[in-house]
Amino acid sequence: MIKYIIVDDETASHDNIKDYASNLSYLSYQKSCYNAFEALEYLNKHSIDLIFLDINMPKLSGLEFLKTLPNPPKVIITTAYKEFALEGYELNIDDYLLKPFSFSRFVKSVSKVSEALSNKSTLIQNKEASEDSKIFIKEDKKYYQIKLAEILFIEAYGNYVKINMMDRVIVSHQTLTSFTHNLPENQFIRVHKSFIVSIDKIELIEGNRIHISNHKIPIGKMYKLNVNRLLK
Repeated sequence: MIKYIIVDDETASHDNIKDYASNLSYLSYQKSCYNAFEALEYLNKHSIDLIFLDINMPKLSGLEFLKTLPNPPKVIITTAYKEFALEGYELNIDDYLLKPFSFSRFVKSVSKVSEALSNKSTLIQNKEASEDSKIFIKEDKKYYQIKLAEILFIEAYGNYVKINMMDRVIVSHQTLTSFTHNLPENQFIRVHKSFIVSIDKIELIEGNRIHISNHKIPIGKMYKLNVNRLLK
């Protein structure tokens, strides 16, 4: 469900948007605001997904209002003035509807927002799933279940690997290459023949060294390209 508000000083515009939106079951009307100050007061107390925003309003224009929001929701501009489109897109609006707009154009615009919100939700869910992912590590005759998110880096240690974690080190009897198969590529990267690091634990890349916590990990010549991909 997409929760939306309308910010416009014309009652007719509110009626038109609400009428169009009533045909789309995934849109949930929350509030009609007739100036930017009403909208600011409402946003300070409520969380919404989408604003239908007019530009030409008294005291504070729609674009000026948008500039005051540190973390704005999705925004669809609804205006009779086409000359502000470029400035609107520079403020990362999602669409620009010129009044009077048709129902089909309205649906296309809202569908674009719906898809963007759906993709964002999927990314968040994937990130949460990755953070909760666990694997079993054998040390001597014991098996430890650890979260991948707690691993800082893995180091080759002869026929063993040292799994360096936030609060401990586990030594497991396996090669670094075989251990790699347990790790998702989007979370870990091999930077040296003897080191694999957790991407989100990298604090600094300086020359041929990666800084993680109090550790300095070398970048091997053969793996420099892997690291460079992170910087693009």
